[in-house]
Amino acid sequence: MLILGAPGAGKGTQSSKIRQSFGITAISSGDTLRRNIAEKTPAGQQAAAAVSRGLLVSDEIIVELIRTELDKISGNWLLDGFPRNLTQAQALDRMLEASGQPLNAVINLQVPESVILQRIVERYVHVPSGRVYNLSYNPPKVPGRDDLTGEPLEHRPDDNPEAFKRRLEQYHRLTEPLLDYYHQKGVLTSLAGDTSDIIFPQFYAFLDQRFV
Repeated sequence: MLILGAPGAGKGTQSSKIRQSFGITAISSGDTLRRNIAEKTPAGQQAAAAVSRGLLVSDEIIVELIRTELDKISGNWLLDGFPRNLTQAQALDRMLEASGQPLNAVINLQVPESVILQRIVERYVHVPSGRVYNLSYNPPKVPGRDDLTGEPLEHRPDDNPEAFKRRLEQYHRLTEPLLDYYHQKGVLTSLAGDTSDIIFPQFYAFLDQRFV
């Protein structure tokens, strides 16, 4: 299963809730990329400059990172933030065909851009786990610290209005054609709302009806 949506639409939050509710392994392309950047792997070093400017990382790097993650999984999985364009979607199709796995659903999160901008300015992340906090509606219990580990939280270098505008322009140009692509495949479902509390009940009901 895939989750699509603009940067900051809440893909990571929904993935975390679905993982906890259904026991599905969730893979975030963004978290995977940031982990590689933090660990200064070869792919992470190549991607660091682009991420800091709010640009998308090359297809080759992202596809290889996702391939490595999928190879570790034997059960159901959910991809958050991948694919971002048709080239990546076609690469994913080839991966799944080679492994005999079907793509059961693609969920598109529809959130107003003004809401997203406010979210990302106040967003902090625990990089090792991917847990996301927001100073307005989901603040950490101790400022600047992860609730479970006590480790420091990070404000992503691309979580600012200027980088967000660039990322959003790239999203509209490169990612939106995926909606048509997956609509034609008959696997696309769109869920709309301003907050995760509005969207998640829709998401849960969809999965409960389709797969449980």
